[in-house]
Amino acid sequence: MPRITLRGIQKYYSGSGAPAVMDLDLDIEDGEFLCILGPSGCGKTTTLRMIAGLEHPTSGEIRVGDQVIDSVEKGIYVPPEKRNMGFVFQSYALWPHLTVQDNVEFGLVLRNVGSAARKAAADEVLDKLGIAKYRDRYPSDLSGGQQQRVALARMLAVQPSVILMDEPLSNLDAKLRLEMRAELKRIHLETKATILFVTHDQWEAMTLASVIAVMNEGTLQQLGTPDDIYNHPRNRFVAEFVGSPPINFVEFAAAATSALSASVRKYMDDMRPGHRVGSVGIRPESIRLMPSAGTAPDTAYSGQAIVASIMPTGGSWIVELIWGEQKLFATTNTPPGVQSQDEVTLWVAQGDLHLFDNEGKRLPNLGALSDLPVEVL
Repeated sequence: MPRITLRGIQKYYSGSGAPAVMDLDLDIEDGEFLCILGPSGCGKTTTLRMIAGLEHPTSGEIRVGDQVIDSVEKGIYVPPEKRNMGFVFQSYALWPHLTVQDNVEFGLVLRNVGSAARKAAADEVLDKLGIAKYRDRYPSDLSGGQQQRVALARMLAVQPSVILMDEPLSNLDAKLRLEMRAELKRIHLETKATILFVTHDQWEAMTLASVIAVMNEGTLQQLGTPDDIYNHPRNRFVAEFVGSPPINFVEFAAAATSALSASVRKYMDDMRPGHRVGSVGIRPESIRLMPSAGTAPDTAYSGQAIVASIMPTGGSWIVELIWGEQKLFATTNTPPGVQSQDEVTLWVAQGDLHLFDNEGKRLPNLGALSDLPVEVL
């Protein structure tokens, strides 16, 4: 499948003043597993439906390779059934009066595929997804995970070049979701199809995608690999949305008068006088803890805090820390070796501080701050 290109996509719904999708430019490469990630109402499902042809953009253009498949300005619209794309809905959308076998063959029937070829294609995907033994059952006789596999099998049977999925795992329990994630990764490796996957679950996106598109309020916030999104968030929204526990933020605004804010700001002033940092983000796993008499590395940010609580999660621990009136959360994969109400020394490596300006835009890390214009807040 050639590259899918979205240029200048806008989508307005009648009666709504704000656009559902605004000024969206997006390139989806052949064979990519792209997750569109964001909170409810951010425009991710609308974007997927426009690519599928189930929604029309108000303006802008969608191309597959050199072919325009949707453009209001040019009067071009290719219907969904001619786009060679498979769609898996959140609700599964299985025909209740058809058996599993008939549901899987349904798309092939619409394409006038012969009965022998239909059966062979259906048998292959039913075997791959481990549901061949349910072929004579009806959807009402299946569990949620089994129904999900049937919906995937129906879509895979027609061998689409592009697979579109709208939060298909949200109705499953934690164990089944984990199994289905592994199944989707395997399907992607085997079919080499382009996959577009919509989710609000950050860990689903991080574990499945080769590329993540983070959206908020109809706009694309950042496009990048899972590592880029997590380690180099472009703005505060991305930094706060991706990560569990969420990133800690220390504010430098005039109203931020906490002891922690003063301590971090003094550190920043000492390390780089004349900086223009408005807030500092610290990932929980970047916080190291030592006994109160411990010594941190020379260039690291460090200070004293009180342990408020320790929360084991099974294989890792979340440590709640109090610095003055502000809370910080740290995580560790080894027993923390501290108890509630202990005083500890915490430190954060210089390169683990995420810096943002007053508008929430990412700034280069401390090692690159010399390239920034001097501007005192």
